[in-house]
Amino acid sequence: MTVPRFWREQPQRYRLLGAECNNCGGIYFPPRTVCPECRRESIGKMVQRQLSGRGTVLAHTVVHQPADGFELQVPYVMAIVELEEGCRVMAQVVDVVPGSVGTGLPVEMTFRRIREDGRNGVIYYGYKFRPMRHTTLDKRVANSIASPKPSSTPPRSPAGSRPRRS
Repeated sequence: MTVPRFWREQPQRYRLLGAECNNCGGIYFPPRTVCPECRRESIGKMVQRQLSGRGTVLAHTVVHQPADGFELQVPYVMAIVELEEGCRVMAQVVDVVPGSVGTGLPVEMTFRRIREDGRNGVIYYGYKFRPMRHTTLDKRVANSIASPKPSSTPPRSPAGSRPRRS
């Protein structure tokens, strides 16, 4: 991707902006100027919309033979994520062991470095996805936080206080 094109696409790369058709209500990413359903009737009716960044993995693959510039990241997971709004995004899934990603995994968008152009010194940033925070906790840990086990030792009095003698 050329530097001028990269800078032109910043809003959608940095903020996950999509487009909504005010004619039919369809939501699209990347943003479009014409709705693929309404076609000519949507001209002038497409508005920019901030997408939630939360979704579910529909399909995924583990990449072992990377594209140029991604050699240090292998193996990594690429997935098609269906966002809450209904549109689909293809992106890398991070903060996971590659074999642990499955269909139906709830994910959220995160902002990360995509790659670096060593010749020009440009660092490219953009969206990736990670498992939603509540799904990364082990169920045993989550249960122990929610309902701690009763202690076998009697409760201690606050520090520095002594029981009163009568």
